[in-house]
Amino acid sequence: MMMTGEPRLLCVLAHPDDESLGVGGILAKYAAEGAGTYLVTATRGERGRFGESRESPGPEVVGKVREGELRAAAKELGLREVHFLDYCDGELDRADPREAIGKIAAHIRRIEPQVVVTFGPDGAYGHPDHIAISQLAGAAAAEAGGVRKFYYMAWSRDQWAAYLAAFKSLKVNVDGIERQAVPWPDWAITTVIDTRDVWAAVWRAVLCHRTQMAIHRQLEQLSEEEHRKLWGCQQFYRVFSHVNGGRKREEDLFEGLR
Repeated sequence: MMMTGEPRLLCVLAHPDDESLGVGGILAKYAAEGAGTYLVTATRGERGRFGESRESPGPEVVGKVREGELRAAAKELGLREVHFLDYCDGELDRADPREAIGKIAAHIRRIEPQVVVTFGPDGAYGHPDHIAISQLAGAAAAEAGGVRKFYYMAWSRDQWAAYLAAFKSLKVNVDGIERQAVPWPDWAITTVIDTRDVWAAVWRAVLCHRTQMAIHRQLEQLSEEEHRKLWGCQQFYRVFSHVNGGRKREEDLFEGLR
């Protein structure tokens, strides 16, 4: 069944800056094309860095500032709505699953997105909050119904190489075990979106997350060509689709719906 009305894209993510660093390209691209773009973020990143300061002013202050940063980034990306699930940074995998799934499902029923995007089951580099939101978003899409296509973020070896060159090491220590980013095999990537036309908007959105730029300072030294490479292509794994399938690689998240 072809979609009626405007295309609507919902991204369900874990922290402020996930939307810009992870899926800023598709959010800016589809907003520029007139689609409704929406974001649900689980936490306010209360335990993240706070600029160059070695001491945190506390989770309430950090969370409030990072929420403001996300809302500023959302304007750069053209997002229609931003909603928070109000969970604590670093504790999403311990949230009550029925409650969290219910919150996300309620947003899906209200927004009625044809396409939903979230982190892959590996959480990009093993981050527990990323893994949790992947599982919760998948369960919510199944519970809410109506979603026509569901995607995981996926990075090929070449894309991860570009990220690692810019961000250096992407890893997290969980229960004494170091987790690092692992690229998806090229054959597993179902969808590649050209976002070169909106790379500058993505970079402006990334810059809105000033409290986090201390760990991303090297990004400001990149050339325009390097920025275009970093933000000009986004890759995904199609988890399910009611409208298409097979081995043909997609170039549009709404393929089969238009």
